[in-house]
Amino acid sequence: MSDRFPVWVSVTRDDGRVEQVRVGSAVKTGEGFTVAFDAMVIGATPMSAAPRAAAAARPAASAGRPAPAGASDGMLLPNYGRSKGMPVVGASVQDLEFYANGSRRSLADPSKARWHDKEKQLLAAIEAEIARQRGEDPPPPSSDDGPPPPGDEDAPF
Repeated sequence: MSDRFPVWVSVTRDDGRVEQVRVGSAVKTGEGFTVAFDAMVIGATPMSAAPRAAAAARPAASAGRPAPAGASDGMLLPNYGRSKGMPVVGASVQDLEFYANGSRRSLADPSKARWHDKEKQLLAAIEAEIARQRGEDPPPPSSDDGPPPPGDEDAPF
């Protein structure tokens, strides 16, 4: 079995923000790695000619609003999946949705109650990043106090 590792680059935006943008994946082969790049778009106008015009003309990896002040708190994605251990900020929406679904499954599992507080924080950070990338307002803080009440399937008979 070969392990795939995400490949990231740091992108400095015109406003000074630095984002981690996933550009592909690497697979260990022999003594080195083979890198496969995802589809990329490069601006058509050279940066030296018109830096702001070129930045505005090309699609941004994380559209919408700039990252909130608390977004650089170092929140990392869990240690599974193709973006394991990478920062939440700058991850692709597809990857964020994958990890959000995993968090929701963990929160629905009473046997994992020990980790629910940490999982709630991760889910809130992921949902906020998805909203930021889509240019939406972040979701309100959850007032969820635990698992749902027992249903018919929980009956002992």
